[in-house]
Amino acid sequence: MTTPTPLPTPPSTRLPAPASTALLTDQYELTMLRAALRSGAASQRAVFEVFTRALPAGRRFGVLAGTGRLLEAIAAFRFGPDELAYLRGNGIVDDATADYLAGYRFGGDIHGLAEGEPFMPNTPVLVIEGTFAECVLLETLVLSVLNHDSAIAAAGARMVAAAAGRPCVDMGSRRTHEQAAVAAARAAYLVGFTATSNLAAGRRWGIPTTGTAAHAFTLVHPSEREAFAAQTGALGTGTTLLVDTYDVPAAVATAVEVAGTALGAVRLDSGDLAAVARATRAQLDGLGAQATRIIVTGDLDEHVIASLAASPVDGYGVGTRLVTGSGAPTTGFVYKIVEVAGTAVAKASVGKSTRGGRKDLTRRHDRNGVAVADVITTATRESGLTTTRDENHTDAAQPAAAGTDIGRLSAPSGPEADPSWPERPLLVPLVRGGRILDADGTTPEGLRAARAHHQAALASLPAHALHVTYGGPCLPVITTGQRAQRQPGQR
Repeated sequence: MTTPTPLPTPPSTRLPAPASTALLTDQYELTMLRAALRSGAASQRAVFEVFTRALPAGRRFGVLAGTGRLLEAIAAFRFGPDELAYLRGNGIVDDATADYLAGYRFGGDIHGLAEGEPFMPNTPVLVIEGTFAECVLLETLVLSVLNHDSAIAAAGARMVAAAAGRPCVDMGSRRTHEQAAVAAARAAYLVGFTATSNLAAGRRWGIPTTGTAAHAFTLVHPSEREAFAAQTGALGTGTTLLVDTYDVPAAVATAVEVAGTALGAVRLDSGDLAAVARATRAQLDGLGAQATRIIVTGDLDEHVIASLAASPVDGYGVGTRLVTGSGAPTTGFVYKIVEVAGTAVAKASVGKSTRGGRKDLTRRHDRNGVAVADVITTATRESGLTTTRDENHTDAAQPAAAGTDIGRLSAPSGPEADPSWPERPLLVPLVRGGRILDADGTTPEGLRAARAHHQAALASLPAHALHVTYGGPCLPVITTGQRAQRQPGQR
C-alpha cells in the first residue's frame, strides 16, 4: 500500500480576501442596466424594499438572517477584468455598460431590520436607496443571501423554542451544499443553536464546534467494547458514545463498563426516541450514571422535538430539517422598487401587487413591553428623510442597533392613563453613502451581538408566538399615512 501524500500545510490561518461576488447575479440585472443607461433611467434616484408577501403556512413569525454576510458580499460586488471579459465575450454587455461596471461601487444607503429581528409578512426588512443602476444590480445577491439564511433562522428559532432550554446542535452539513452548510450553521447559531459540527463555520464565525463518532466507527472495530474503549481512550470519558448500532441496552451497559459512571453522554439515533430515551435513562440511573446525558438525533424537526418535551432527553442534534428550512427552504423575499425621484411607484399585477412609497416600520408594545402590532408608515419624503422624522434627525435618533435592550426601549415613558403605546423603530441604518456603518456586523463579534438581539426581540413577542403548532402571524400589521401612487404614464 502506497503512503498517501500529505496535503500541504497552509502558510497562514488568516482568511483570504473575498472573491468578487459580481457574477452571483441574474443576467437580467445587467440587461436592465444596459437599457437604463441608454434611456437615462439609470441615474434616477430610486428606493427598493425587500419583503415577503406571506409566511410559510402555519408559521407565526420570520427571522431576518444573513445581514452580516450580505454586507460583506456587497463590499465585494466589483467587476474586475475577468468578470468584464466574460460579460463582453458573451455579448451580455456593450462597451458603455462595461465602462459603467468597471467603476461600480455601491454608493447608496441601506436600512434594515437588525439581524435576528423577528418580522411579519408585507413589512420591509431591507430598504435600498440610490440610483436605479446601483440598486438594481444588487437584487439577486440580496435575495440569494436573505432568502436562504432567513429560512434556516426561522426554522431554527422554532426548534430552539420547542427544545425549551435544552441545547440544539447543527449537524446538517452533509445534507446541503458545502458553502450553504456554513451559512446555515451561522443562521442556526444566530437563533440559539449552541454549536455546529461544521469546522469552516467554527473558524469563520467563531461558533463552538462539536462531534464524536458515527456508526462507521463502531463497525470498523471488532466489537462495540473495543470501539468504545478506543473513543474514550482518545477523547476522554466525557465523550458521547453512540449506542444504537446494534442493541441499545447492551451498548449502554458496555458504555458504562468502559467509561464508568463519569461517561459524558450517550446518543440515540433511531427507533421510538421517546420510549428508548425513557428506557435508557432508567438503565443509566440503575448503573449509577445519573449524570450521563442523553442526546437524540435522527430527522428531528420542531414538531418531533416538541413531542419529546416530557422525555428524559438532554439535547438534540438536528440536520436535514434545519438546513432545508423545515419544509420552507426559502423565505419568499422579493425586491421591489417603491419610489422613483421621490414619487411612489407600484405594480398592479394580479396577485403580485405592491404598495408604493418608502416606508418606516415600528413595533408597538403594550405597557408591559409586549409587542402588539407592527406599524408601517408611508409618508412623503423631504430632504432625504420621511416627514415622520425630525428634520434635524441624527445618528443618535436612529433605531437601536443589534443588541439593544428591547425591554428598555419598550418600557412606557408616560403615565398609564396615556392612550398612546410606545413604538420601537425597526429599520436601522446599515450603509450610508456606500460605507458599512458597523464593520463588526461582518465578524464573529457581530454575530454574537445579533444572537443577543434575537433573544431579546423574541422575548418581547406575545407568548403564543413561540408555539410550534399551526397558527398565523403573531402580530397584526397596521398601515398608516398612505400617499397617492404614480399611475402608469405619469411623472
